[in-house]
Amino acid sequence: MSERAASTPQPAPRSDATAHFETLAIRAQAPMSPEHEHSVPLYLTSSFRFDDAEHARALFTEEVAGNIYSRYSNPNTDEFINKLCLLEGGEDGIATASGMSAVFTAIAARVSSGDHVLASRALFGSTHQIFTRILPKWGVTSDYADVSDPSSWERLVKPNTKLIFIETPSNPGLELIDLEWLGAFAKARGIPLVVDNCFATPYLQRPLALGAAISIHSATKYIDGQGRALGGAIIGDRDYIADCRFFARHTGPAMSAFNAWLLSKSLETLAVRMDRHCANALSLAKHFEGHPALESVRYPFLPSHPQHALATRQMSQGGGIVVLVLKGGLEAGRRFLDRVRMVSHSANLGDTRTIVTHPASTTHSKLTPAERQAVAISDGLIRVSVGLEHVADIISDLEQALGS
Repeated sequence: MSERAASTPQPAPRSDATAHFETLAIRAQAPMSPEHEHSVPLYLTSSFRFDDAEHARALFTEEVAGNIYSRYSNPNTDEFINKLCLLEGGEDGIATASGMSAVFTAIAARVSSGDHVLASRALFGSTHQIFTRILPKWGVTSDYADVSDPSSWERLVKPNTKLIFIETPSNPGLELIDLEWLGAFAKARGIPLVVDNCFATPYLQRPLALGAAISIHSATKYIDGQGRALGGAIIGDRDYIADCRFFARHTGPAMSAFNAWLLSKSLETLAVRMDRHCANALSLAKHFEGHPALESVRYPFLPSHPQHALATRQMSQGGGIVVLVLKGGLEAGRRFLDRVRMVSHSANLGDTRTIVTHPASTTHSKLTPAERQAVAISDGLIRVSVGLEHVADIISDLEQALGS
């Protein structure tokens, strides 16, 4: 391996095709060193030594595998990515410094001036800014398709469309896209489908198995799970990843060895954490559905969700995000946020701690009112990232915050 320790993921000890997710997440590790450590050590080094002049030459020409410089690869980032490849079913991958650097790398590595990108309308605010303000400066255009209107994808795809980019479930509105249908649509036209899989994680949803070429993660969220470290990952098709690796090597959005070490250890508990996140979120959504202070409650595994059937078909559980739409709009939202006690008011999500966010004034504030309305982000919308506390305590705090 030239840029990374192995382009093919290393199997977990005693693992095979039947190994379960939890086993792979725990047992897939970097090779043991001569020190016989049980837990993988940190490799806090900026560079690596060469055996001789020929070894250095062969590494730089990619004729042999090995590490050169931690901006290119490091044993800790290699382990993190190898593990994610196993969990996602990807051929290859790269780690990046943040979720947004993963999003940008996956897009910028594959488009040039004159190209076109087709995306779902419901996107995270910063991703929206890439499409509407950054890519146009390079001569790259984009269009947003409507998830509720399949014909819009056919209408908007162009001969110069170089990729399709979506989130499912979307942030924060929890809109879903049929991955199997869109994967077949993209494959029939030879266009790679890129899926932001941050909300679902590979434990709940595997886009690559449903036709996507690339699955992206903000590892800062559920993969870390404790609000400690920034990180991103791009997993999928080997040729696509090769383009991403070249772009990242020369532009520098590298993940630190320390963050990779933390995130790889965090993957070991992803399954048990997501089980609790999902159970708490479903209980909370059921409790607040029909609450007199709320216009609506959105959660993919609530039967009232308009895409409930799709959610149960392509996700194993509903995820850890619940949307509460308050009556009274902006002022009601402000009162609610100022009244929470135990629950945290923050812009992050996927933490052990329950977090509430008002997207219209924070994460999606750069969108125009019309743009927010188009993706169902009202002034009264509160995104609840349901944590791992006892669900009764979470409900109690949100109940008092909703009080008059």
